[in-house]
Amino acid sequence: MRLVLFYLMVLGCRYVISTYGPHQRAQMTGDILLGGLFPIHFGVASKDQDLAARPESTQCVRFNFRGFRWLQAMIFAIDEINNSSTLLPNITLGYRIFDTCNTVSKALEATLSFVAQNKIDSLNLDEFCNCTDHIPATIAVVGAAGSAVSTAVANLLGLFYIPQISYASSSRLLSNKNQYKSFMRTIPTDEYQATAMADIIEYFEWNWVIAVASDDDYGRPGIEKFEKEMEERDICIHLNELISQYFESQEIQALADRIENSTAKVIVVFASGPDVEPLIKEMVRRNITDRIWLASEAWASSSLIAKPEYLDVVAGTIGFALKAGRIPGLREFLQKVQPKRDSHNEFVREFWEETFNCYLEDSPRRQESENGSASFRPLCTGEEDITSVETPYLDYTHLRISYNVYVAVYSIAQALQDILTCTPGHGLFANNSCADLKKMEAWQALKQLRHLNYTNSMGEKMHFDENADLAANYTIINWHRSAEDGSVVFEEVGYYNMHIKRGAKLFMDKTKILWNGHSSEVPFSNCSEDCEPGTRKGIIDSMPTCCFECTECSDGEYSNQRDASVCTKCPHNSWSNGNHTSCFLKEIEFLSWSEPFGIALAICAVLGVLLTAFVMGVFVKFRNTPIVKATNRELSYVLLFSLICCFSSSLVFIGEPQDWTCRLRQPAFGISFVLCISCILVKTNRVLLVFEAKIPTSLHRKWWGLNLQFLLVFLCTFVQVMICVVWLYNAPPSSYKNHDIDEIIFITCNEGSVMALGFLIGYTCLLAAICFFFAFKSRKLPENFTEAKFITFSMLIFFIVWISFIPAYFSTYGKFVSAVEVIAILASSFGMLACIFFNKDKPGLRSETRGCMSQNYRMSTQRSLICNNILLW
Repeated sequence: MRLVLFYLMVLGCRYVISTYGPHQRAQMTGDILLGGLFPIHFGVASKDQDLAARPESTQCVRFNFRGFRWLQAMIFAIDEINNSSTLLPNITLGYRIFDTCNTVSKALEATLSFVAQNKIDSLNLDEFCNCTDHIPATIAVVGAAGSAVSTAVANLLGLFYIPQISYASSSRLLSNKNQYKSFMRTIPTDEYQATAMADIIEYFEWNWVIAVASDDDYGRPGIEKFEKEMEERDICIHLNELISQYFESQEIQALADRIENSTAKVIVVFASGPDVEPLIKEMVRRNITDRIWLASEAWASSSLIAKPEYLDVVAGTIGFALKAGRIPGLREFLQKVQPKRDSHNEFVREFWEETFNCYLEDSPRRQESENGSASFRPLCTGEEDITSVETPYLDYTHLRISYNVYVAVYSIAQALQDILTCTPGHGLFANNSCADLKKMEAWQALKQLRHLNYTNSMGEKMHFDENADLAANYTIINWHRSAEDGSVVFEEVGYYNMHIKRGAKLFMDKTKILWNGHSSEVPFSNCSEDCEPGTRKGIIDSMPTCCFECTECSDGEYSNQRDASVCTKCPHNSWSNGNHTSCFLKEIEFLSWSEPFGIALAICAVLGVLLTAFVMGVFVKFRNTPIVKATNRELSYVLLFSLICCFSSSLVFIGEPQDWTCRLRQPAFGISFVLCISCILVKTNRVLLVFEAKIPTSLHRKWWGLNLQFLLVFLCTFVQVMICVVWLYNAPPSSYKNHDIDEIIFITCNEGSVMALGFLIGYTCLLAAICFFFAFKSRKLPENFTEAKFITFSMLIFFIVWISFIPAYFSTYGKFVSAVEVIAILASSFGMLACIFFNKDKPGLRSETRGCMSQNYRMSTQRSLICNNILLW
C-alpha cells in the first residue's frame, strides 16, 4: 500500500510540473514563485457544447495589447528585483503567469494550478523522490483584472490563504474581508468612483441620466452605489440597464433603441471595454452623436473603444483614470521583446503575429490558416522592428494599470524583504517569531502584506488600509480627437481627491473640456427646462421629481435664481413685485393727519368743538338770565363739556396708532358719551317731573335738586369708568401691524378684548335707551314745550348711527376701521348738539319761560302751575 501511494505521488509530482494549468503561459523558475493572471485576450469564442463528444477547452479570441503590456510590467518588475543588490539579495523570484481571457472559467482553471501546486508542496515529496525540476509553491498571485474574475479567484485562493493583489479590480464587494480573506489591491474601490461620478453630474447640473452597467460583480455593485449617491442629490436615472459582451445582437439593438428614444443626454457606464464595445458599435452604426459618455476607470482608456472610427460617437467622453506613475526602464524593456529571445513567455509569439498581422513559421495558427479555419497572413521572421508599428502595447505615455502591476510586485517583494530581515523576538508570528523565507508558506506572506508599510523608489508611501486597499486618487480625462492623425487623445481636465473634505474633492478645468469633440458649451441633460426667476418647480403627477413644470410664485413669494425648488416668502414688511423676482417694502397705511380723509374728519371734529364751545360761551355770558336758569344751567355746562370731550375723543383716532393712543381712545370715547347721555337722561327726567308734579314742596326741592342730579350723572359715568379700568387692566389695547393685506401694512389698534368693547358700547346704548324711554314718555307735553321731542330725535339719531356702526366696524379693515368709528362719534355728537341746543330759537320752552315772566301773559290754571314749577325747580 505504501508503495502504491509512493508511485501515485511521484506521478502527481511529474504531472503537476509538466501539464497542470493552461498550456499557454509565461513561466520562469526561482526560489520563490509568484503567480500572475492577466487578460491577454478579451474573451472566448462562443461555442455550443452539445456533449456529443468530450468537451474541448474554449478558445480565447481578440488579443489584448494592453493586457500583454501589463504582463510585461510584472516580468519587468521581477527582473528588476532579481537584479537588485538591496532587495531580496541572493533570492530569485520566479513566476507563472496565465491568461484569464477575461472570463471566470479560464481564470479558475489557472488558479487551480496555483492551489494544486501548493497542496503538492504540503505533502513534502522530497523524501520519496528527487524532483530536480520541481516548481515551488506559489507564494502570492498578482491579478486578476476584472472584478467578476477576481471575485471568483478570491473565493478559491481565500480557502488556502494565498495572498492575491489585484491591479484593476475595483468592485466594492471585494472590500469585505470576511468573505475575501486574502484579497488585496492597488486600485481604489468603486465606493469612491461612484461618488465621484455623482459629484461630476451634480457639478454640471445634470439631473436626467442613463445608467448602464456590466452584468457582473463589477458593474452591479458599482451602479448600485451610484444610484444611492444620485438619490441623495435628487438626480434621476431615466434608464437603468445591464450589458454584456455576450448579449445577442437583438438585445443590443433593443438597448440602443431605448437610449436613442430617451431624452437623457448623459450615459454613465460602469463596465469594461469588451462589455461596452457592442453597444458603441451599434451607436456608431446608427450615428447617434449627441450623447455624452461618463466612463468608469475600467474602460475610460480602453484601446477597444478609443478608436478613431468610434470618435464621432464617443468624442467628449469624461472618464476616470487612475493616477499615472513612472516606471524607469520599462519603455526600453517593452521594445526589446522578441519571440526568439523571450522563449519563456509563450504569449510573445501571438503578440508578434497580431502586431505585424503575420504568422511565424512554426505557428499553430498558421496551420489553422492552411486548413481554412483562419484568415490568410504572410510569414514573418520574428526580427521585425516593433517600434515601426503603433499599438496600445507601446503606449506608455500614461502608465496606470501597468504602474499598479509594478506596485503590486514590489509590495510582495518588500513583504518578503521584511521577512528576510526580521529579527527574532520582533516578528509578526507566534511569540513574536519570524518566518523562514526558505520554508515560508502563503499565509505567512499574507500576514506580512497586511502589515506592509514602506516608501517606494518614487518616494510614495505604500500601505494597505483595513480593507486591504491602497489609497489612491483619480485623474479625470476628456477624449479629444488628435489634429494630426485623428486618433484619440486623453486630455487631463481635472482630478478627484477622495481624502479631503466633501465639496473640495472635485476639481474641473472647464476650459479644457470639448463636448462631443468640438463644443465648449456644457450639454443640457435635464428632464425639464430650467425655471426662470420668479417661478418654481412644480410636481408633475406620475413623473419623477426631476421632471417638473415651472409654476409662478404666489403673491408674497419670490425666487431670484433659475431652477428654484421653492419660492421664498417675502419678509413681513415686504411684498413681491409683479414678476416675483424680488420683494419691495410694503406701504404703511393708517388714518393719517396728512391725507384728505383724515384732514376732513379732523376739521369736522374741530368744528364740533368750536360750535360746542360757542354754545357754552353763550350760556356763560347769559348765565344769570331766566332762560339759562330754566334750562338747568349747571347740568347744561356739564353736558356741553361732555360734548366737547366727545368731539375731541375722535381726534385720538387720527394719526399713527401708538400703544398709549390705543389705550386712550376707546375709554375717552366711552366715558365722554356716557357723561353726555347721563346729563341728557337727567334733563329728560327733570322735564317729565316738571310737567307731572304739583306745586313742589321743600322736600321735592331737597331730594330732586341739583346735588341729586349731579350724583346720578356721576354714578352713571362711574360704571363706565370701572368698565374701562377692568378692560385696561386685563387686556389693554395695543398697536399692531396688520400684514394680511397684499402690498400694504395697516397699523391699527388691537382692542385687546372685543367683549370689553362690546360692554363699553352696550352700556352707552343702554343709557341712551333709558333716555329715549323718558323722552318718548314726554311726547304729550303741551305744544310749546318741545325739548323732550328733540331729545327723542337725538337719541334716535344716536341709535341709527351706532346700530349702523356695528356691521360697518366688523366689515371694514385697516385705517377704515378707525374712520368708521370717528364718523359714528361725530355723527352722534353733532346730532345731540343740534337737537338739544340749536332748537332754542324755535317756539318751545324758551318762549314759555318768557311768557311766564311777562305781565301781559294771561295764564290758565295748568299753565300757571307749569310756570311756577319751572321757576321753582
